[in-house]
Amino acid sequence: MNISQSALDSLIHGSNTLFILAGAVMVLAMHAGFAFLEVGTVRHKNQVNALCKILSDFAVSTLAYFFIGYWVAYGVTFLQPAAVINVDHGYALVKFFFLLTFAAAIPAIISGGIAERARFVPQLFATVLIVAFIYPFFEGMMWNGNFGVQAWLQAQFGAGFHDFAGSVVVHAMGGWLALAAILLLGPRDGRYRDGKLVAFAPSNIPFLALGSWVLIVGWFGFNVMSAQTLQAVSGLVAINSLMAMVGGTLAALIVGRNDPGFLHNGPLAGLVAVCAGSDLMHPVGALVTGAIAGGLFVVCFIAAQRQRQFDDVLGVWPLHGICGVWGGIACGIFGQTALGGLGGVSLISQVLGSALGVLVAVAGGFVVYGVIKAVAGIRLSQEQQYYGADLSIHRIGANAHE
Repeated sequence: MNISQSALDSLIHGSNTLFILAGAVMVLAMHAGFAFLEVGTVRHKNQVNALCKILSDFAVSTLAYFFIGYWVAYGVTFLQPAAVINVDHGYALVKFFFLLTFAAAIPAIISGGIAERARFVPQLFATVLIVAFIYPFFEGMMWNGNFGVQAWLQAQFGAGFHDFAGSVVVHAMGGWLALAAILLLGPRDGRYRDGKLVAFAPSNIPFLALGSWVLIVGWFGFNVMSAQTLQAVSGLVAINSLMAMVGGTLAALIVGRNDPGFLHNGPLAGLVAVCAGSDLMHPVGALVTGAIAGGLFVVCFIAAQRQRQFDDVLGVWPLHGICGVWGGIACGIFGQTALGGLGGVSLISQVLGSALGVLVAVAGGFVVYGVIKAVAGIRLSQEQQYYGADLSIHRIGANAHE
């Protein structure tokens, strides 16, 4: 009997390890999506820089999260003998890998907002600070119960802040951190002339579309495998992710008037928004959540670029920041049993938790990028922007003849 139970436990732990490893690999693949979405959106002279930033940021994020960030969030360190940390088929190690891919998404999001005029090495320093301290501070607060915030929300409003797969913890955090960086950097040279927006056309729509599709596919690992064990996996999360993606796509297509850039970001807006409540909503609620997010992205992107003159190259603030906050709030609306959801969620807790995420991200962003700007500078010179980040930083263009 004991032998059978031991074999069963080993099978369960092994299956869970394989399950979350598959999720980690799917989200890791999403970083290729971030890369190609940026490559296709920036001008041709900045394509190499986009690719180099995403890969370098991921490598730096891994070290920052392994040695500092994961400990800040969860109080866990792996600086012990392999025999100690490799129990249960190494499930704890693979869980770190999975959550690392979430943490590394933060600088990947920021990268799209500050493209074409940010210095390379200072951005790597910013990545270290964000992934080691800023992001895990909020991650641990909301996903590990640190500092008693969740317990207080539970006591006051009957439910804590619910964010199943990171609408606020990951996406809004990345989007609002990016906004601080965008404001401190200022717009690209030539982007505004006499107060009017000057169009900088995307360099490669097929690459942009490829990046979008890679992100879409990987997102099902991002959302579904946030269950973290086979026993907890839910088909509801998969269908809600699908419906939100479709809702965001169609809304962006209509509101964006067939613009391919808006169309291919629409599904991402829907997926950002559904992360928080994908395990609670009815599929119709997820469809509405995604559709509102797709429309929000287009409207806020246009307003930010033209009226506020926020030079956000990929629109990461409206896509991740605004739609991420909407997702946190939508969870509190469409997660209610009255609207077909599973319940167990408080709208007030969702609003407060989302607002706290914005506060931490904006404050952290201004501190990190403000200090780096004062000490080392964060902006490429006018000449470097003219020649492009590819030649100015990496000394090679995207094509052999450059």
